Amino acid sequence: MKKSALLLSFCALSTAALAQTDGPAGVRSSTDYSPGTTDSRNNGFGVKGGFTAANFRGDDKQNFSNEGAYNTFHAGVYAQFGFNDKFSLQPEVLYSRQGFKGDSPATTAPAGSYTTRLDYIQVPVLLVYNFLDNVSLHVGPQVSLLTKVKEGDRERRIADENNRFGYSYNSLDYGLSAGLEARVGPARIGGRYTAGFADIIQDQNLAVTGNQALTNIKNGAFQVYVGLGISN
Repeated sequence: MKKSALLLSFCALSTAALAQTDGPAGVRSSTDYSPGTTDSRNNGFGVKGGFTAANFRGDDKQNFSNEGAYNTFHAGVYAQFGFNDKFSLQPEVLYSRQGFKGDSPATTAPAGSYTTRLDYIQVPVLLVYNFLDNVSLHVGPQVSLLTKVKEGDRERRIADENNRFGYSYNSLDYGLSAGLEARVGPARIGGRYTAGFADIIQDQNLAVTGNQALTNIKNGAFQVYVGLGISN
């Protein structure tokens, strides 16, 4: 998690540095648009992607030993709809690889420390507030659909009706995302934290998993990204 903190600190310093500049010559700023109208640079769409440091939260986290962050990636597209020169709405569609590292107490899991990989299709819908000309605050809800699970080198079914693995995975997650973003022209760099509210594991059979509860664990992820606006 120290690496994640350093990356987020670097991102924060980068946004602060960009906030002190007016951007490249010839690039329009928010103040070049008519205030109080939708004639804003905060309209359009683009692509984005970057680094993810994923981990988990919850009361049952204590039942995993040697736990740690899973360093991976995310990528996708976004659209932005400006209300005025300060506020806009930004929905996104992302492929996000998440998960965590640790020794599971479940007897059906791989032995030793391994990575649990959770692949999601995520749809955050973020309210964007430009508190500086080229720096904005992003916050909003997110819904995620689980598409693939791997424990170590073993691919798992998301849901197993017979519960032969001792538990199944929740196919739906929902949560809240918040972060900062800086932009110069069509380019942008940002960082955010996403907290999942749904339990990752469900339908646990304690008799199979060694009488160690695993159900109260939830997703958490730091994301640092770069993006490029295609039409704005």
